[in-house]
Amino acid sequence: MLSRLIATTSLRTRPALSSGRTAPFNLTLSTTSARLFSTPATQRAAVVHEAGDADQLKLESAWPVPKIADGQVLVRNEFAGINFIDTYHRKGLYPRDFPFIGGQEGGGVVAETTPQAEAAGIKVGDRVTYSVFGSYAEYTAVPAGKILPVPDGVGIDVATSCVVQGMTAHYLTTDAHAGLIKPGEWMLIHGVGGGTCQWAAQMAKARGYKVIGTVSKGKESVARALGCDELIVLDEVPGASYEDYESVDVVKRVMEITDGVGCKAVIDGIGLSTVDISIGSLARRGIFVSFGNASGAVPAFPVLRLIAKSAFVTRPKLLDYTVDRAELLSRSDEIFGWLKDGTLKVAVDTSFPLDNAPDGHKYLESGASKGKVLYDCK
Repeated sequence: MLSRLIATTSLRTRPALSSGRTAPFNLTLSTTSARLFSTPATQRAAVVHEAGDADQLKLESAWPVPKIADGQVLVRNEFAGINFIDTYHRKGLYPRDFPFIGGQEGGGVVAETTPQAEAAGIKVGDRVTYSVFGSYAEYTAVPAGKILPVPDGVGIDVATSCVVQGMTAHYLTTDAHAGLIKPGEWMLIHGVGGGTCQWAAQMAKARGYKVIGTVSKGKESVARALGCDELIVLDEVPGASYEDYESVDVVKRVMEITDGVGCKAVIDGIGLSTVDISIGSLARRGIFVSFGNASGAVPAFPVLRLIAKSAFVTRPKLLDYTVDRAELLSRSDEIFGWLKDGTLKVAVDTSFPLDNAPDGHKYLESGASKGKVLYDCK
């Protein structure tokens, strides 16, 4: 499949090969880029033309394949990850210029390179993952600095699952808490039954923290396998991606579990429904790490709310914790290492054909998923 390559060049004549024969017209010496011979001019892509519900994801069957500049590669996607942040872009909560191809997490095979990318060691045929906008498509142009090589023994579907959710969980449990929690202290992680926080619970345990997880009754079996020290099991909210946080007095349970001390860090991707719980569950000089809005955005609140326990609050994002290639590779290397040695177990829940793009968003937003949800772009 990858044996027929073409190298583009500015030369108009056919060069001589090392054997002394003249090269055929479908092969020339590489002075600009190498690519898969079959790279098409158009592709299938799930495109958002205006903000709205999941049905605003429209499949375009003849969307242009992007042209790559030097320093970029073209990836032929096998899978694209579906993440809650993609739904925020689609809804207009995080504004984007229209039209845009959805997604920002993909994995597949390098179909075309450029000299700068080749100098960085990236070759046509490499198995890779990445996080840039425009992954809900058959092909995506990716800066070489954003490319993550997939090690042998790790499937493209699992590797694709690592890029946004895995990297997010990694920075949340290693750095976003600013070192205010130490091994042996308590961390509360909301929603450990699905997505990012399945990863976060396992990574927190690998770091030596004691973990309390909240989870819905329907996902309790998934959460039990993560190794949390304690689980707070909540009723479900029908048709929602989060639990009923009024069904149990979570703060009371946290204080019972921690002997009245509270948690040194709270990882919260739920948002509106949990902000009061998260702040109330903190220990003295603990930190509230708010990273998502599954139940709605966290409203503004006065900083004086934090004075009772001299608490901290942060609202981080992944880009600020992968500021250069060294940091990106440091995180991915540790994640892939944990995957290979069994420290991390990744559940790919299901995949949807790219042609059925709205169904993937609807499924994620329904709360039915018990692991990573992907698009199959093949």
